[in-house]
Amino acid sequence: MLRRYKPKISYRLREIPIKQIKIWKDAQARKLDRENISELAKSIKNEGLLNPPLVQKENKNTYLLMSGQRRLAAMKRLGAKKIPVHLLSKKTEYDLENAKAASVVENIHRNDMNHREIADACKFLTEQVGKSSAAKSMGMSLATLNKYLGFAGVPEKLKLLVPSLVSRDEITRLYFIVPNVAKAEKIVQRISGLDHILRKKYLIALSHTPKSSHQKLLKRAKSLRVKQNISLKLSKTNAKKLAIESNKKDIQPDELAGKIISDYLKRKKSRTR
Repeated sequence: MLRRYKPKISYRLREIPIKQIKIWKDAQARKLDRENISELAKSIKNEGLLNPPLVQKENKNTYLLMSGQRRLAAMKRLGAKKIPVHLLSKKTEYDLENAKAASVVENIHRNDMNHREIADACKFLTEQVGKSSAAKSMGMSLATLNKYLGFAGVPEKLKLLVPSLVSRDEITRLYFIVPNVAKAEKIVQRISGLDHILRKKYLIALSHTPKSSHQKLLKRAKSLRVKQNISLKLSKTNAKKLAIESNKKDIQPDELAGKIISDYLKRKKSRTR
């Protein structure tokens, strides 16, 4: 659950001219969907504006929009000249440095935000206030913030290792696991010579035990690289039984053997639950 940028706010209800509301265009957490705005406008027309936007006074004739961009757009579509708003009180106003960041955080508290929208908001906040403050204001750990930032959040020093030593996805995953540039660089040097599949398994092993030695991680990675084609040597008796059963079921012996093993593993897994 995301926490709010400020734990407690106070405001009063006011009606102000729509043209006096200023939107931080680069702080918008989502691109507005015209169809959704149209539906919202119809709802407001029938039921009224139940939850007024949150604004903060900038100067005598200007207010900063902190949350409620969709509601504001819907009211504009209805041709409204004025709009009821929740105006932040002086004691809970944001300073100018954090105003844009706060508006992003307020927008994030929508249940319908998708991964991409949250990622965009994370990127904006990181650029405005830095990773630590961005993570704290959004109620996320640094690791989770890095996950949302993806390759865009990877330091330039590590980006330079792509694609000569590792791929974009690999360096992004690595930095998410080990958010220390110097340590991440060392790991890249160790795994760059491995094949793609083994590097992938290595990063999986690293995510489970990030403090393990390189040798242990490499050993675990090799054990995770599963062979799909396995040769089995059966006794004559079992080979005859398999042939008889495969004829009955009208399938190939190797296909039946694979089904028998798969069914066995499923039963074993269900017993351990």
